[in-house]
Amino acid sequence: MLPQEIIRKKRDNEQLSLTEIQEFISGILNGKVSESHISAFTMAVFFNGMNTDECIALTEAMMNSGDVLNWNDLNGPVIDKHSTGGVGDKVSIMLSPIIASCGIYNPMISGRGLGHTGGTLDKLESIPGYNTTPNNLIFREIVKNVGCAIIGQTANLAPVDKVIYGVRDVTATVESIPLITASILSKKLSAGLNGLVMDIKLGNGAFATDITFANGVGKNIIQVANHFAMKTTALITDMNQPLGHSIGNALEIIEVIEYLNCTKINPRLHEVVMALSAEILLNSKIVNDKESGIQMANEALQNGKAGETFEKMVSELGGPNNILQNKISTFTNSPIIKPVKSDKTGVITKIDTRALGLAVVELGGGRKKTDDIINHSVGLTNVLGLGEKIINDQDLAIIHAQTEDQFKQAEKIIQNAYNISDVDIVSTPTIIEYLD
Repeated sequence: MLPQEIIRKKRDNEQLSLTEIQEFISGILNGKVSESHISAFTMAVFFNGMNTDECIALTEAMMNSGDVLNWNDLNGPVIDKHSTGGVGDKVSIMLSPIIASCGIYNPMISGRGLGHTGGTLDKLESIPGYNTTPNNLIFREIVKNVGCAIIGQTANLAPVDKVIYGVRDVTATVESIPLITASILSKKLSAGLNGLVMDIKLGNGAFATDITFANGVGKNIIQVANHFAMKTTALITDMNQPLGHSIGNALEIIEVIEYLNCTKINPRLHEVVMALSAEILLNSKIVNDKESGIQMANEALQNGKAGETFEKMVSELGGPNNILQNKISTFTNSPIIKPVKSDKTGVITKIDTRALGLAVVELGGGRKKTDDIINHSVGLTNVLGLGEKIINDQDLAIIHAQTEDQFKQAEKIIQNAYNISDVDIVSTPTIIEYLD
C-alpha cells in the first residue's frame, strides 16, 4: 500500500491493520517512506490517536526494525528506568550507576532532547570522548562488567524510532500517548529488559500538563509493556519547576558529578532518584519494600560505589578515566557567564518551566531543526525554585551563553518566566502518584 493511503486512513480516524503499520515502518527502513510522510503520519496519530492493538503493532514493528538483545548469560535482573522528559531532568544518569551498584544490570537506551526538554544522550555527549553508539558487542561487555551502560539507538537497535523521534521533535507531535509509548517501549524492548520503571513527568515543564494525560501515558505504557511480558510500573512526578539547579547539557553532567561525589545534592532531585531506584529494586525483588530500597540506594550513593560505577562506565565508553575528580578540566566554559536579575521582591509562586527549557534551546543547547548541532556548554545554573524568597536585583539564575545577543534573549525569557508575589505558596509533592 502507498504510504499516503496509510496516512489517509489514520487522518480519517480509521484503524490501521498490523500489515499496514508494518509496511509503513518497513518503508522508513527501505527509503520508500519520506520524512514528509512521517511528519504527516505522526500528525494524524497526534490528532486521532491509536487503539491498544495499533499501539502494540507500532511498538513491535519499531522494535523489530533492528536487533533485539537478550541477556540470558547474566546472573541478575535486567531492569531500566525511563522518563517522559522534563527540564533539568538528569535522573537517569544519576540512577543508573546507583542501581548497578545494588545488583541490577541496566542497559539503558536513551534518546535526545525533544522540544523544550533535554535529552540524556545530549548531556552525555558533552563528556569528551563518550561514545553513545558502541556496537552491540561492546555494549554487552560493558553492561556485564560494569553493571550499566547508557547509550543511544545504534544503527542496529530500534533504528526506525531514531528517525521518527527526530521528526516528532521538530513537528509539534511529541505529546501523543501512542507515539510516546511506541518510542519508549521499542527502545526498551530491543534492549531485552526483564522490567521497566517509568517516570511520568507532570506539570508546565512536561509534555503531560494535566493528571489525566499523565495517567493515560503511564497506563498505556504499562498495558502495552504487559503484552510483551515486561513488568512495568510508573511514578508520576512533579515538573512545575526545573529538576535540580542546572539546565543544559554539560552543566547538568557537572551537577551529576557533584551529586555522585555527595558535595551538592538538590533535595527534590534526590527524592526522585531515590524513589525510582527503590521502585526498581522492589520490582526486581532485591528488596521487600520501598523503604529498604531507598536505604540500599542511598548507601550506594553515600559510600561512593555509585560514583565508582559511573566513572568506570564513562571510561569504558571512551570518556575520561577520572571524571569525578577532574570535572573542571573536563568541560569547556561558555564565553559569557552572567546572572539574570529579579526586578521584584517577594516569593516565587510560579515558574513557566517550559519557557526555561526553551531559553536553553535559544542559547543553542537544543534543536530547532533535526540537523541542528548542539552547543553543549550553554545553559543555566543556580536556577531558583518555587517557594524561594527573593529580593530585587537578586540572581534568578546564571546564564551561560555563546554571544551577548543570546544572553539578552535568554535574560528576557527567564525574567518573564518567574512570577513573584508577596503571598507564600503551598508546596506540592514531588512524587504525585504510583501506577502499577
